[in-house]
Amino acid sequence: MSFPLLTATAVVPALGAVATAAVPAAKRTAAKWLALIVSLATLALAITVLVRFDPDGGRYQLTESHAWIADFGVRYELGVDGIAVALLALTALLIPFIVLAGWHDADPLETGSRRWRPTQGFFALILAVEAMVIISFEATDVFLFYIFFEAMLIPMYFLIGGFGDRAHEHGEAAASTQRSYAAVKFLLYNLVGGLIMLAAVIGLYVVAGNFSLQEIAQARANGSLHMATSTERWLFLGFFFAFAVKAPLWPLHTWLPNAMQESTAPVAVLITAVVDKVGTFAMLRFCLQLFPEASKWATPVILVLALISIVYGALLAVGQRDIKRLVAYASISHFGFIVMGIFAMTNQGQSGATLYMVNHGISTAALMLVAGFLISRRGSRLIGDYGGVQKVAPVLAGTFLIGGLATLSLPGLAPFVSEFLVLVGTFTRYPVIGVIATFGIVLAALYTLVLYQRTMTGPVKPEVSAMPDLRVRELVVVTPLIVLLIFLGVYPKPVTDIVNPAVKQTMSDVHKTDPKPEVEAAK
Repeated sequence: MSFPLLTATAVVPALGAVATAAVPAAKRTAAKWLALIVSLATLALAITVLVRFDPDGGRYQLTESHAWIADFGVRYELGVDGIAVALLALTALLIPFIVLAGWHDADPLETGSRRWRPTQGFFALILAVEAMVIISFEATDVFLFYIFFEAMLIPMYFLIGGFGDRAHEHGEAAASTQRSYAAVKFLLYNLVGGLIMLAAVIGLYVVAGNFSLQEIAQARANGSLHMATSTERWLFLGFFFAFAVKAPLWPLHTWLPNAMQESTAPVAVLITAVVDKVGTFAMLRFCLQLFPEASKWATPVILVLALISIVYGALLAVGQRDIKRLVAYASISHFGFIVMGIFAMTNQGQSGATLYMVNHGISTAALMLVAGFLISRRGSRLIGDYGGVQKVAPVLAGTFLIGGLATLSLPGLAPFVSEFLVLVGTFTRYPVIGVIATFGIVLAALYTLVLYQRTMTGPVKPEVSAMPDLRVRELVVVTPLIVLLIFLGVYPKPVTDIVNPAVKQTMSDVHKTDPKPEVEAAK
């Protein structure tokens, strides 16, 4: 039997989480190094998956299938297509940077009135989330996917509620209350979505008789499995609701600003650059593939919701006083673009949406981690508490600027290509939606440049006059992300070559082709 490579990519961080948690309390540094080594080992496995994957090969590759709960048709089935490979690589790439960026975030607090922060638990939880996210990208059994889709909520709950940001203007008691509120809100929103999805998963089993994504999709394609129109629509809504909460899509987004505000910067990156991608990925893998007709039926409403997310998120980002909440609302706007690209039902739109998931993960990680370094120096998340930082910490300011410019999709940086593809792909089928969505770009330029102007330029405030520039560890975190933003901005072909065949297969699932130009080219 061949080596179970996909299983290994999830088992290594899972075992690493257990080993990290078991490190003696006095060996905090050893726990950190162990977590970093495990994350790098997982990255090496992800690179192996990337190398072995053939974009021109079969739809699902490196497959594994084993009996699990045979009486209920549940199997341990894994397989990756181009979209899953791209997001698997993104996840494995970001976790080492998250670990390095959070190197001191869970160290014991010096003030006697504050609680002990278990360092080992912090890094173990990060590795646990990585394992669950990875297997969610790999699962081709619907029930297996559902288990880990829900299970990742548990470590995320403790990361938000137990290891929140130390920078709080109202003191530790208020900070603890706000962290608890954010963690509970995150958990409740996602649990409600998950329970609704569970009902849909059970309904799918009643109709199909098994949970295998490939078998159900094949049966639907050859006509041996027929769903009543109403049944398909209800099942689609059950799946989509859970994915829209995770994504997050307006109006199910309100948990995200609280969660990101109260989390440490690395955990905020884990939320929006890693965990939330499971929601948009699942729309492509499960909604469109299992329920093609219902997906087309719901498209007009979903596009309107995506458009509201784009404009609403950007407008609220403009008015934020808190740096982390600004990035959170910007992410809501960006996820609106991703969902819009998915349901535009064009090759360009879906390729752009998949590329956007990758590029948004890198750009948000760069911006939020640098913002975290800034906040840790000043001890405040409020934009008004900064000013003139570029004069005392030019490298920090420069990397912050590049991350911000990537967020507003400046040409030459990675998100521009994906946002352009999404808009073009949407415009060809829904021109009014595409035109209105461009206002999100204008607003992105406004909130990004205003954020930079208020924090980095102007007179140097006394509180930041002695602020140190980026240290070696911080440069190791930020520099590769900046290089990737520039490289994928000028040469996105390595990613598009991987995802485009999978996008074409998804378009075939929903029986859609790109609309022909209304005006023929002049001969």
